[in-house]
Amino acid sequence: MREQQPIQAAFYKLDDKSKHEYQVRLNASIEVVSLLLNQGFAFCGHDESESSLNKGNFLEVLSWLAARCDAIKPFVLEKSPKNNKMTSHDIQKDIVTACKIETVKATIEDINSDYFALLVDESRDVSSKEKMAICLRYVNKMRFVMEAFIGLVHIKDTSALSLKKAIVDLLAHHSLTLSNVRGQCYDGARNMQGEIGGLKTLIRQESRSRSAHLFIVSLINFNWLLLPFLTSVFK
Repeated sequence: MREQQPIQAAFYKLDDKSKHEYQVRLNASIEVVSLLLNQGFAFCGHDESESSLNKGNFLEVLSWLAARCDAIKPFVLEKSPKNNKMTSHDIQKDIVTACKIETVKATIEDINSDYFALLVDESRDVSSKEKMAICLRYVNKMRFVMEAFIGLVHIKDTSALSLKKAIVDLLAHHSLTLSNVRGQCYDGARNMQGEIGGLKTLIRQESRSRSAHLFIVSLINFNWLLLPFLTSVFK
């Protein structure tokens, strides 16, 4: 396949047998990625060479799956073409991104344009960039209280206006607005207390109800919620 050739064009030129094998490889990789994400496991190994005794979770689980599934075994790993294994790091990341999009989409559909509360945490990553994690707390159609992570965004600074803009932009991306916010929950870090107060006021001003209550929670409790989502799956 030529590098500049669209993947759709290349796929449709394949014969039915090649298409089937491609789909088997892709579906197997999706199954493995879904399992690792659900368990919060890392993907990559320190040594993924053919001679390695432990190639990392992704390749090892795929190998385990192939050994136990005759429908997959003839088409994956060493049985697949060298330029079409569907196991590269880029492929894994693309599948992870697709899983993220579908998961957030399901959450937004579950909210169904109803009321929700904001759960927000801000910190610096190892590269000293400010980032903000945003979760939503809501009651679903079955009357269960749900808490779902919807995004991790980088912010230029921690001023109230910057934090509000980041929240508004992320909500707007998912067709949500501040008018439906009925609660606010923030990390209780001392260096954020002043900005949280300003952010709370800005959000309440845009909320129809003006009764979006403010809650300050401890970092340990908030991280308990975020841990399954923020743990990097790639080293």
